[in-house]
Amino acid sequence: MESDSEEKHRRVPLSRRPEWSDVSPVPQDDGPNPVVPIDYKEDFTEVMDYFRAIYLADERSPRALSLTTEAIGFNAGNYTVWHFRRVILEALNINLHNELDFIELIAKGNSKNYQIWHHRRWVAERLGRDATKKELQFTKKILSLDAKHYHAWSHRQWVLKTLGGWEEELDYCQQLLQEDIFNNSAWNQRYFVITRSPFLGGLKAMRESEVHYTVEAIMAYPENESPWRYLGGLYKGGIMSWVNEPQVSSVCLKVLNSKRNYIFALSTLLDLLCHGFQPLQKFRDAVDSLKTSDSDQSDPDLGRNICSILERVDPMRANYWIWRKSKLPQAT
Repeated sequence: MESDSEEKHRRVPLSRRPEWSDVSPVPQDDGPNPVVPIDYKEDFTEVMDYFRAIYLADERSPRALSLTTEAIGFNAGNYTVWHFRRVILEALNINLHNELDFIELIAKGNSKNYQIWHHRRWVAERLGRDATKKELQFTKKILSLDAKHYHAWSHRQWVLKTLGGWEEELDYCQQLLQEDIFNNSAWNQRYFVITRSPFLGGLKAMRESEVHYTVEAIMAYPENESPWRYLGGLYKGGIMSWVNEPQVSSVCLKVLNSKRNYIFALSTLLDLLCHGFQPLQKFRDAVDSLKTSDSDQSDPDLGRNICSILERVDPMRANYWIWRKSKLPQAT
């Protein structure tokens, strides 16, 4: 026997609901001789047959909205259902704050479904700044479960650009990087904030403090590629400022002298050299100390020496370093 709870939540077929008695369901047309007919579940087939009927009739009613809820419950990726739901919401002037709650419920099991994010943006756009706080909280909740969730980050950036909410975003990035300094998505968001926020003054105003922060992150984990890339990004559009910034070459030297996890330090030093950096003897000594007589070729050119070492210590990209070496000018 079913419990009272099970009986209460058991789905009643649409064909047995009085409010749908006036509707003739429209079956799916697979043609006269379908090659591989899909074995849909009975409940799903019924819901979609009734949905086709109201869609073809362009019925914009509360029961039509309720039916789209059921259809989305069976298949949250159906673009047509979501589209018609938006048509109905607009026609009935429904409270869209409630719609955000509905989307959050659906997203619990479908957070990487593109249709959900498209629909949510549509709703948030119509609510305007009234939705800002809720949207930032929604994405934060998803990112707490999946810190690199592409859709959540994309939506969050759209919210910030369109609806605002920049005031605490740098602090949020800081929190994420404290939890996981290897979170490249958080590094990307941090760069987005310092370059786009109307409250921080732009990249030049933030550069000094950001360089300091990034150098500390590199020294803590020099094998982490994200802060190395971030450091270069802080000088976007000013390559010579990057080449001539003492903190950039200095952090390379410190990591090289540590003789551990120095692949990105060597790579960065090579890029500096290719853009005109003039190294002191201490850089040459640091690189020479990493060579092994058996496998690394001796070359008077510092850049070629770096490539030889990288061929050995970074075998996954050995062919790349061989190519880089071939592009360097021959020592005279």
